[in-house]
Amino acid sequence: MRPDGREAHQVRPIHIEPDFIRYPEGSVLYRADGTVVLCNVSLEDRTPPFLRGSGEGWVTAEYAMLPRATDTRSDRGRVSGRSQEIQRLVGRALRGAVRRDLLGERTLIADCDVLQADGSTRTASISGAWVALVMALAKLYEQGLLVEWPLTDQLAAVAVGLIAGEARVDLDYGEDLDCDVDLNLVFTGGGRMVEVQGTAEGEAFSRADLDAMLDVGWTGAQQVMAAQRTAVEARLAGLGLGLPE
Repeated sequence: MRPDGREAHQVRPIHIEPDFIRYPEGSVLYRADGTVVLCNVSLEDRTPPFLRGSGEGWVTAEYAMLPRATDTRSDRGRVSGRSQEIQRLVGRALRGAVRRDLLGERTLIADCDVLQADGSTRTASISGAWVALVMALAKLYEQGLLVEWPLTDQLAAVAVGLIAGEARVDLDYGEDLDCDVDLNLVFTGGGRMVEVQGTAEGEAFSRADLDAMLDVGWTGAQQVMAAQRTAVEARLAGLGLGLPE
C-alpha cells in the first residue's frame, strides 16, 4: 500500500481550472494533490530566426520553481540546469501535438511555474501546459487568426517509479526519494510515446521492469487524459471543434 492509500496504477486527484489568469491566450491552474503548477500560454507575432520566411510557427516553454514552492527557498530569477532541461522537455512535447505549418509565423510560449512541489512537477507541467495550449488555440481560432484547427493530438505525462520491485505511477516527493528507478513518460492520446526519460538510481533494471513501468504509466496517463478532456471539451464544443481521435 502506498503512503496515501493509492493503488500502484492510480494517479493522485487531479483538479484543472482553465482561464485561471485573464490575460494570457490560455491559462490553467493544474493541481495533482500537493503539486500545483500554473501554466500560461502566450502568443508572440514572431518566430525564431531560423523559421523566418518559412511560414511555420513555433512552440516553446519556460519552467520555474517559485521561491518556497518547496520546504526551502530557491533564488528568484536564477535558471538552473534542471529548469533548462525541463523547459526543453515541455517544449518538445507540445510541439508534437500541433501542426506548426497552420500557426503562421507566430510563437506560442508556455510558462510553467510550480507554485507548490510534491513530486512529478515536470510531468504535471506538460499535462497542464497541453490544456493551456488547447485553450490558447481555441481563442486564436475564435478570433479568426487560425483558418484551420492545428491540434493533432492529446498529450499527458506521468512519472513512474520502481519501489521495492513495484511499478508505481504519479510519484509524490517521498516516493520519488525512495524509488530505485525514475521514469518520466509523455503519451499521446493513442498511447504512442513522445518522450521517455529513465534512470536507475542504484542497480540496473531489467526489460521486464521497464515493461511493467510502461504499462502502469499508460494506465495513469489515461486517467490524466480523462481530466484534461473534462477541462477542454465544453470550450471546444462551443466552437464546433473536438479533440483528435
